[in-house]
Amino acid sequence: MRAGYALEGDDGCIADARHYALDFLDQAHANHQLAVSARARDLLQLVVSELVTNARKYAPGPVLMELRVNAVAVDVVVWDSDPTVPAARATDPGRIGQHGLEIVKAVTEALFIEQEPVGKRITARIALTDTDKQTPHRPRPT
Repeated sequence: MRAGYALEGDDGCIADARHYALDFLDQAHANHQLAVSARARDLLQLVVSELVTNARKYAPGPVLMELRVNAVAVDVVVWDSDPTVPAARATDPGRIGQHGLEIVKAVTEALFIEQEPVGKRITARIALTDTDKQTPHRPRPT
C-alpha cells in the first residue's frame, strides 16, 4: 500500500503531514490487518515532523511525501528541491537545534538519501512492531 501527498509550504503543512501519516497507518491496519505498535505510530509522527521540517527549512518550493507500507515496516519518503545531501552532525549535547537527522537515524531501521536530477529524496524505514533491537533488555529480578 502506498500514498503520496503534495505539501504546501505554509506553517500548517508539518501538522498536515503528521495527520496524513497517522491516517495512512490506520487505513493500512484496517484494510490489511497489519499490526502497528504505539511506538511505531509515535516514531512515524516524529520522523515525518523532522523530515518535512528540514525540507521546508532548507529547500525552496514544494515538498512531496510518499508513504509505503509492507508487512513489517513503513517507509517515509520526502522529496524537496534542494540537491544538497544532509549529513548528521557529530553529537554535541551543548548544541541547540540541528539534531533532526541524528534523531531520524537513531529511531529508524534504515535511512537512504538519494540525489535526484532536481533535489533529493530521503527515505526512512520504521518497523511496525517492536523488536528486540528497539526494546531495551531488562534482567528479571531474582
